[in-house]
Amino acid sequence: MVTIIAAIGLNNALGKDNDLIWHLPADLKRFKETTSGFPIIMGRKTFESIGRPLPNRTNIIVTRNADYHQEGCIVKSSLKEAVESVSNEENAFIIGGAQIYNQAIEHGLADRLDITLLQESFEADVYFPEFDKMEWKLISREDFEKDEKNPHNYSFLQFKKVS
Repeated sequence: MVTIIAAIGLNNALGKDNDLIWHLPADLKRFKETTSGFPIIMGRKTFESIGRPLPNRTNIIVTRNADYHQEGCIVKSSLKEAVESVSNEENAFIIGGAQIYNQAIEHGLADRLDITLLQESFEADVYFPEFDKMEWKLISREDFEKDEKNPHNYSFLQFKKVS
């Protein structure tokens, strides 16, 4: 199973200047718990914004640059190739960025969406792609109010691709 995991604003905002727009500890904790032990697939810019391989995960970087190498990571030349390389895994996660998310949705490479939806809009320069709500069924939703650690209202949404 391949799951797209992302945190987005109401306006589908993902990031600005190759960085996250917000700090939401509950989302970071959920991301770590959800993806630990599984392969993660990301574009080169996303990897470089993180700056290092994430621990306890096979880190797969997608780039068209055939000479690109990062210690502790696997490099693939296309998203399709990266997804094929994890086909025997119980689960794998596509963690960004916007171009990779767009390709995954456009080419039907994901089985699930795991979305943290911040309940406000943000100024951004990259956005999560629109997806056809008829092709995805909401299977789980948890809503949370902002608190002393998490400065935004947010929801955890899980969608399953309709066969």
